[in-house]
Amino acid sequence: MTAIATALTRMFGVRVPLFNAPMTPQAGGALARAVADAGAIGMLGFDEDETAEQIGEQLAVLQAGTAPAFGIGLVAWVLERRPDLLDLAIAAKPRFASISFGDPSPYVERLHAAGILVGSQVQDRRRARAALDAGVDVLVAQGTEAGGHTGAVGTLPLLQLVLEMTDKPVVAAGGIVTGRGFAAALAAGAAGVWVGTPFLLARESRTTPQAQAVIAASDETQTILTSVYDRVQRKGWTPEFRGRALRNPFVDRWHGHEDELMATPAAIDAFERAKGSRDYTRANIYVGQSVGAIAEIVAAADIVRNLESGAIAALRDAARLID
Repeated sequence: MTAIATALTRMFGVRVPLFNAPMTPQAGGALARAVADAGAIGMLGFDEDETAEQIGEQLAVLQAGTAPAFGIGLVAWVLERRPDLLDLAIAAKPRFASISFGDPSPYVERLHAAGILVGSQVQDRRRARAALDAGVDVLVAQGTEAGGHTGAVGTLPLLQLVLEMTDKPVVAAGGIVTGRGFAAALAAGAAGVWVGTPFLLARESRTTPQAQAVIAASDETQTILTSVYDRVQRKGWTPEFRGRALRNPFVDRWHGHEDELMATPAAIDAFERAKGSRDYTRANIYVGQSVGAIAEIVAAADIVRNLESGAIAALRDAARLID
């Protein structure tokens, strides 16, 4: 059987060098389990708004029966507020943990002592150097095309920069939605890919049905990188990590006017009501620029298989370019 072989497949003992992004709350236990069962690396996102009991429920789904190798996604600034999340992660015995959007160095030694490989999403050369100095095992070069919180540099320029900095496995993230994109990242030197937006339409995702309908009807021109939703929800994200979301009348009105928004109680109340009622003309849906290539709700295993088979076919085609 033809398979892709990289440093990542050897490191994790998997067939497909692919992580699902640990999106919160979408990447719950069912999605991580389905991705792992399909031969890739399933990632569970630890949501800062969930209790230990709620996180335990998702872990139980992921670890039912014979538990697969899996990873847990953590956010550095959230760990500062909720150090218990690191305890929960270590107790779950994942194969891998990512510490992103801040300095991973306070956590690497403890994770390594527990036998857990560590990665970090990086958005520029400075953050890549800090993660390497912290001793991470895997770097995730996250381009601005990615959905949710990200930086300002494109995936391909960033991937090339990071690959020149290290011999450790580098994973490409941001804008990867087809086997061609998967193959392009591998051909550039990435050891694998980190995929988020396509899994928003996975059957196993915790994306709401209402949000899935909006996502399926959207195209690649309809995203915006903004701090509006972090401000209105009083999240701890710093301005350097804005969130890529679908445009709607609410974000179009308040983008660039966040201080005015926070001084307008009626607008904040309207957002909270919309969030509760799943009204996405105001509430946020974080997606990447690859949203234009997805339109159907499918099983996570099919997403993994299509990416894998498409990448193999594209790499074979690319090999014919060499005379």
